[in-house]
Amino acid sequence: MKFQFNKKYLYWGLTGAFSIIAGILFYYILFHSESLSNAIGSFIKISMPIIDGLILAYLITPVMNMIERKLVRPLYEKSKVPVTKKSNKRIRVFSILITIVVIFVVAYEFFSLIIPELIRSIQSIIFQFPMYVSNLTAWATGLLENNPELEGIVNDLFNKSSTMLTDFLNTTVLPKVNALLISLSTGVIGFFKAMWNFIIGFIISIYILGSKEIFAGQAKKIVYAFFDAPSANQIISNVRFIHSTFGGFISGKIVDSIIIGIICFACTSIIGTPYAILVSVIIGVTNIIPFFGPWLGAIPSALLILMVNPLQCLYFVILILIIQQFDGNILGPKILGDSTGLSGFWVIFSITIFGGLFGVLGMVVGVPIFAVLYAGFKALVNRQLAKKELPTETQPYLMVGSITEENSFVEYVPVKKKKKISNEQTKNLQENIKEKISKKKN
Repeated sequence: MKFQFNKKYLYWGLTGAFSIIAGILFYYILFHSESLSNAIGSFIKISMPIIDGLILAYLITPVMNMIERKLVRPLYEKSKVPVTKKSNKRIRVFSILITIVVIFVVAYEFFSLIIPELIRSIQSIIFQFPMYVSNLTAWATGLLENNPELEGIVNDLFNKSSTMLTDFLNTTVLPKVNALLISLSTGVIGFFKAMWNFIIGFIISIYILGSKEIFAGQAKKIVYAFFDAPSANQIISNVRFIHSTFGGFISGKIVDSIIIGIICFACTSIIGTPYAILVSVIIGVTNIIPFFGPWLGAIPSALLILMVNPLQCLYFVILILIIQQFDGNILGPKILGDSTGLSGFWVIFSITIFGGLFGVLGMVVGVPIFAVLYAGFKALVNRQLAKKELPTETQPYLMVGSITEENSFVEYVPVKKKKKISNEQTKNLQENIKEKISKKKN
């Protein structure tokens, strides 16, 4: 008897095998989550140079593409040398070299200008801190002398806070000095490890930049190998959307923050704000965080200026309010456009959730990540509505009460509440009904 192969049994077998594997994985994740998280953490630590290289290559790619497209390739074409596979490699090598030189020169000039000023500012703050405290104390004393009630409240708060601080130092800080020293030494070792990973990652990023088209082509080949053409096309389209949303937001936000930092330095220098460079760097760096970033940088900067000159602190707060209005209404939309497609509520929502989960990094990347998730869920909802031949716009659903089987929208009409009738009104109605009945009988 000849054996006949039936694909149905093969599919059943594969389904059963995958179900068993999924059950084993679920059991392992449920009862051995700690060991699994440790294994994932170890893998991430080992892969950090590669991760750093991928991130650096992703950030450097727009600069290299612009240099190759605007500078190196036009010069090579003007030389009238035929463009071949080898010449394309030379163009790419020269583009990478010029990009690296430009990045190093810009970074060196920036840090050589900023770092000495930051060091001088920090040294000045440390040496003159007692004088700043005395100035602030004298200003607060003069303010409280004219407000006795406020002075009593402030004194009570000061006494309570000093008691709490003393208890904290005696019960928490002093017994854990050794642990603090160990954590500091661990932090120093971790810093050098991060620097080493960064150097290795930078070397890896050069190789990625040199062959980025090949890597992209190999990734597409894998997608088309394991999925049918429509699904593969959709996957590649989604990846392009993620790249445009994420990359456009991050690069645009960096440019926006640099411009805001420069504007802040120019304005603070004009009005004579103390530590103008230090304050401007803080404002520019924290401005990368959407929505909350400007205030995260403005509050400590304002407190620093308050210790030096309270009047300048007031000027600084007004200046920051003006700069943030300019950034939020003019500069930000001009640079970023509608790169995320999120409303203000969803921006705050994404920053809060991702910031709580991943800290400062989550606050920076939370908005573009949530924008991608939001767009994916929106596309899924629209696809399901299109299958049911229903409109995908939100406007028709604002006042809908129900939808008929013919997909006709019925407007929602609130039911009016019936008025309560008192006992006397009920008696009157009953008597009126009896009178009408008796008249009809007669």
